[in-house]
Amino acid sequence: MLTIPRRALTVAVAAATASLLTACGSVHASRSASPAASSTASGRQRPGAGSGSASSPASPATVPGMAGLAMCRSSALKVALDTTQAGGAAGSVYYPVNFTNTSDTPCGLYGYPGMSFVTAAGSTGHQIGAAAQRNSAFGKMPIRLRARGVAHTWLQVAQAGNYPASACRPVTAHWLRVLPPGDSVASYVDVSFSACALASAPLLTVTPVRSGYGVRGVTP
Repeated sequence: MLTIPRRALTVAVAAATASLLTACGSVHASRSASPAASSTASGRQRPGAGSGSASSPASPATVPGMAGLAMCRSSALKVALDTTQAGGAAGSVYYPVNFTNTSDTPCGLYGYPGMSFVTAAGSTGHQIGAAAQRNSAFGKMPIRLRARGVAHTWLQVAQAGNYPASACRPVTAHWLRVLPPGDSVASYVDVSFSACALASAPLLTVTPVRSGYGVRGVTP
């Protein structure tokens, strides 16, 4: 069984993300998606359920450099993981996670979202393994989302099989918890991933948010 050290996984992110390759991921179709939209899993907002180590880092109430533009809150965002644009490289699969402003008012995003696997949506769920690490190869940029506007981040999911079973304790995670930058209220994406229960086997890495939909082969 191939074993990739934690340091090697992190270093591989920058180079692999810049040249995303078409590949099949380990994600299964969303249990709640209709047949016509099974390739895209959408988030569900659960107020007050964003506590835990996956919480997005503190962020200003307004977007830096955007003349007082308010940060987007989870309640105004639709979150979806798009498997149709997934790409694979270096023992990982990369998925765009799209944020759509569902309100009639412009808002902004800045920095890194928080992400982690959890056992269930809402306050009853418990985190599985380590929360997503930040990919520092890409800098933060202020993003303005008009009404119905879209931004994205890239989520790298390392294959659980990269680790020996004793270092991973493999499980299946059915939910991905997502917190927009600076928010403590989570959305939950209903998909299934092979995961590691042990935090010593980190699988997730995220990039800072960027404008538009995530497209395979386009560097964040």
